[in-house]
Amino acid sequence: MSLKLTLKKKPTVPVEAESICPDKMEGLGLRDIAALPVHHGNETTTVGDFFKVTGKSNGEIRLEGDTSRFKMVGAAMSKGRILIKGSVGQHVGVAMSGGEIVVTKNADNWVGPEMSGGRIIVKGNAGHMVGCAYRGGQVGVTGGEIIVHGNAGNETGNTMRDGLIAIGGNSGDFTGVGMLAGTVIVLGEMGQRTGAAMKRGTIVSMEDAEMLPTFTYACSYRPNFLRLYLCHLRDLGLPIKDSWIGGSYHRWSGDSIELNRGEALIFDR
Repeated sequence: MSLKLTLKKKPTVPVEAESICPDKMEGLGLRDIAALPVHHGNETTTVGDFFKVTGKSNGEIRLEGDTSRFKMVGAAMSKGRILIKGSVGQHVGVAMSGGEIVVTKNADNWVGPEMSGGRIIVKGNAGHMVGCAYRGGQVGVTGGEIIVHGNAGNETGNTMRDGLIAIGGNSGDFTGVGMLAGTVIVLGEMGQRTGAAMKRGTIVSMEDAEMLPTFTYACSYRPNFLRLYLCHLRDLGLPIKDSWIGGSYHRWSGDSIELNRGEALIFDR
């Protein structure tokens, strides 16, 4: 039996709930878990003020109810699993280094900012800044996986340095902006200014994309590494077509203002 947090009342303003994390709840009894602090506006309250706490702390946490106003769930998580049976607020999985977070509906802005390991799966849509650095930061995601089954907003993968981000729907503007390394795969359409100022890394799109004039067409080929990624994403439930796995891709090198060491791979339709 997993630890179950059932929402009793929806907060009137967003709640910073970084204490909802397997690392912080491990080994605690139900009463101690209910007493963990959360920040509701300018007030410090407790987990038990908002949730009915049942079950047993065994490394898995289940959140049930409308938790769309709960921020920073799974912050600094290094192990275990969080299953969010609904939507969740901003900064889910911030700085996580291990474990898994599954969101069955939508996630707000800043999914997995500056994470270094583990996996976040969003079954619905995600907001802006998926897998990014915070404003003023130099490095975003340095490892792990973020899988969004629906659409994502602007600046997906901003300054990411390693890891995998996959978007099952469309992504907004500035996908992969300032990328240092890693891989972003978008099954739908991308917005404007894809890969702007990217230094290294790979951006993949299954739909036609308008490339910046600072990108140069290089060749068309069948990248072997991409087959492995796509088969992995199929195993995780994304609708990967056979034609994408065995298909040819147009390779664009860029951004030239950063010496053309990054690449965008656009499926050859």
